[in-house]
Amino acid sequence: MSSTRMITLTSNDGVNFEVDEIVAMESETIKAIIGDCCLDDSIPIPMVDSEILSKVLEYCKKHTESPKPTTEELKAWDAEFVKVDTGTLVGLTMAASYLEMQGLFDLMCSAIADLMRGKTPEEIREMFEIENDFTPEEEEMIRKENEWTFE
Repeated sequence: MSSTRMITLTSNDGVNFEVDEIVAMESETIKAIIGDCCLDDSIPIPMVDSEILSKVLEYCKKHTESPKPTTEELKAWDAEFVKVDTGTLVGLTMAASYLEMQGLFDLMCSAIADLMRGKTPEEIREMFEIENDFTPEEEEMIRKENEWTFE
């Protein structure tokens, strides 16, 4: 990663992260902000807390390293990166969406899909702390309409 100007990002809980511009530019959202205005201050990231922003920046730094890691090295690193709790996976997915980071978003969606594979709807609800607000009749109707998904 070649040295460029430093950009300060501020998480929604007030923590500042000073990163190389090339790292920050992994986000289409941040890239647009940098392109639209003169930066004298930090860029607020209101939808992302410091714990998640730290992980997002870890991902960005790895994917902008110089020399660039091989595809195999990045796949192995990504496989380790997604070994986090469900809440962190969801937080990273939401942050990747907000920050318009397609590579990170795809990685997180794939990791969540892997977690859900083979699970019952009840297990998935428990995993993501989703309350079942269907009546037994509604749930039965939905199961019948989508029977093919339970095969």
